[in-house]
Amino acid sequence: MVSGQNSVRLAMVVLTCIFFVNPLLSFAAAPRDAGGWELGGAYDSLYNASELDKLKCRVVKVTEVVPMKGMSPGIALIVDDGDGEKITVHVGPKWFLGDSVAIKRGDRVKIRGSWAEIDGKDVFMASKIKKGDYYVLKVRLTKNGKPFWAMSPEELEAERAAAR
Repeated sequence: MVSGQNSVRLAMVVLTCIFFVNPLLSFAAAPRDAGGWELGGAYDSLYNASELDKLKCRVVKVTEVVPMKGMSPGIALIVDDGDGEKITVHVGPKWFLGDSVAIKRGDRVKIRGSWAEIDGKDVFMASKIKKGDYYVLKVRLTKNGKPFWAMSPEELEAERAAAR
């Protein structure tokens, strides 16, 4: 029989594997052309890892977005920060994240990332999204902002190992 503490640890490991590693597994299906999401490109250069911010908010909508003209679609969250202000949060390219993330309307989340201005509008570019005690979706390295979708298979494996 598994003790209560051990069952909580087991649940944390399982959820980490499902929610953190799953997006990393889709990397193998990444297109040759990153569709404007490439490391060092115009969009990526808007992320400022030296000026990270945090949001505590409620998800209003999970949607598809094209961050800049000519880019391939990405996944975004529309969130309410509690003041009634709606904020658009860019999560990452759809070809990397798949059709869905385990976040839905009404979820309370904590998001770490960087503010950017795109086409005259403020957006929040996520590096990490946390929901509850066990769900964490990391899409960028906090230390330098490198997106997971631009990492080599070896770098992704190192991130997987660090999450275990």
